[in-house]
Amino acid sequence: MFLLKLMTTKPKVKLGAMALALAFTAGLTACAPEVGSDAWCKQMKEKPSGDWTANEAADYAKHCVFK
Repeated sequence: MFLLKLMTTKPKVKLGAMALALAFTAGLTACAPEVGSDAWCKQMKEKPSGDWTANEAADYAKHCVFK
């Protein structure tokens, strides 16, 4: 509802809202390192193995153990 109201208001407000939404989305995607990178391997090594998903375990073996 809030976004619908913004879409019908002034163009500067609409542009600002879109920029804010884009920055928020970019911020969320920048938090996790790329799978297989050294930072990701280090992060997975520190994470308890009981909390790993099957995909994470397979990726860890493929990218960090059997390089």
